[in-house]
Amino acid sequence: MKKVWAFDLGASNGRLILSSFDGKRLHFEEQHRFFNSPVHVTNHYYWDILKIFEEMKVGMKKSLKNGNKNVESMGIDTWGVDFGLLSKNGELLSNPYSYRDPQHAVGMTEALKTTAKDDLFYRTGNETAPINTLFQLYGIQKNNPSLLENAETLLMTPNLISYLFSGEKRNEFTISSTTQMLDKDSKDWDTALVKQFGIPAHIFAPVTMPMTSIGHTLPEINLELLMDPVKVINIAGHDTASALAALPIKDNNSVFMSCGTWVLMGVQVEKPVVTQEAYEWGFTNEGTIDGQYRLLKNNMGLWLLQQCRIIWEKEGIATNYIEEDQLGANATSFQSFINPDDPSFFNPTNMVEAIQAFCRNSGQKVPETRAEILTCILESLALKYRWVVERLEKLTGKQLNKIHMGGGGIQNQRLCHFTANATDREVIAGPIEASSIGNSIAQWISLGELNNLSEAREIVDNSFDVAVYEPKNQMKWQEAYDRFKEFV
Repeated sequence: MKKVWAFDLGASNGRLILSSFDGKRLHFEEQHRFFNSPVHVTNHYYWDILKIFEEMKVGMKKSLKNGNKNVESMGIDTWGVDFGLLSKNGELLSNPYSYRDPQHAVGMTEALKTTAKDDLFYRTGNETAPINTLFQLYGIQKNNPSLLENAETLLMTPNLISYLFSGEKRNEFTISSTTQMLDKDSKDWDTALVKQFGIPAHIFAPVTMPMTSIGHTLPEINLELLMDPVKVINIAGHDTASALAALPIKDNNSVFMSCGTWVLMGVQVEKPVVTQEAYEWGFTNEGTIDGQYRLLKNNMGLWLLQQCRIIWEKEGIATNYIEEDQLGANATSFQSFINPDDPSFFNPTNMVEAIQAFCRNSGQKVPETRAEILTCILESLALKYRWVVERLEKLTGKQLNKIHMGGGGIQNQRLCHFTANATDREVIAGPIEASSIGNSIAQWISLGELNNLSEAREIVDNSFDVAVYEPKNQMKWQEAYDRFKEFV
């Protein structure tokens, strides 16, 4: 059987999946997994891109050692908006900034002194948010101008890593569509917009569509790993676009949810939706693997839980999904709610204290125990997802009957149950490794083993199990939603 490597790099961990295809079913085997987190130094948050690169090679070595010598290709997907800058001779100028760096908010504030927020939305289709690449660059220009002056090439994170493996400089469409610098109609860089903000337009590597070949691994990589050249493929570089490609959606009346540190929730549309309501409700339009768009809302996801775990681990109390489910089962429901997307939860020093402070300041019962905090988080997340679904229906004019959840977050079964209950919709959860699967099927299509995305989704549906959650306790959840809306 032919095999491909799918690298799925998230904001909290990275993994290498070996995908094989026997003509009827896809087979997956995890080769390596590693922790990933921004590094805080000199008052900034950076990604340790060289550590990520080394961990990826560790995974490849493991896979080769296990006898997987005939790997056809590799593809890389990551989180959005972040990037790296190269010098004229192709060297990395700096560790890339993380989207959580506070400098970016300053960049947005300064940029919006000269440009209206809604104009940017109507022009690019992207929600105007401080994490966007446009404002990151503007912040760099104001605070570290020599970095841009010395830059010859900008590559988005998955394309930067592909460059380290292949030496080829290209930016893929779906990841580029998260920058707020892509013309929503031409699907190419909006050079006039870039120049308007004084950002050098020549640094942007060309935009290419997914499912195309970039090249092959460099000779020095092959020599180091003792392997034959491996084809490097431009898959859907944004992890959410890859996840959507893998979800077994069979109609136009379903919502997708890519569940991880963030939860990205939306529907696929042929063209960007840039109405006044879409702007006011904070929706964005980002690319899909087949060149269309995802109308979606970026929502806080399991970041809240991940950061609470860090605090509890420091206190000597480590937990996992199973233990948390057991804890939460004994907690009283609907005691207190938070707005998961409140700015106070973006990057606090202590997430537990931040949640307690929100409840205290809003006159609610303050959650004290782990069970109470967990329940507060998960109920609030699920209720926010109902808020999003209702607005998606208004924006599309469709009745959205089902929700397809994919990604590592669906291992939290209470979140899946709560989402079904809160939205009063059937939830189909799976596959867990949706981004990795979408990554691999893009490679299989590019290699000619699969004909198109429709066929690929049928193969995925036959290859992986899903769990179905039906809504329950509707009266109680409706009452909870009526209360929750006060905080959004």
